[in-house]
Amino acid sequence: MGTGTPSMGRKSGKRRLVTRCRRCGKRSYHVRHKKCSSCGFGRSAKLRRYNWQKPNKKYIKKKR
Repeated sequence: MGTGTPSMGRKSGKRRLVTRCRRCGKRSYHVRHKKCSSCGFGRSAKLRRYNWQKPNKKYIKKKR
């Protein structure tokens, strides 16, 4: 079988596209994209983080 249209049908059975990340250990590393959606491994050397991910301090209960 060549590399043309007939072989494209064989690509439908790919399982486990999302596996464990080598850097963060979470199950969010996409094999085809070669990127981790959680920590950003494969996209950049820095860890993926945004300001909207931090919890709002206004609504956090203080332990007494």
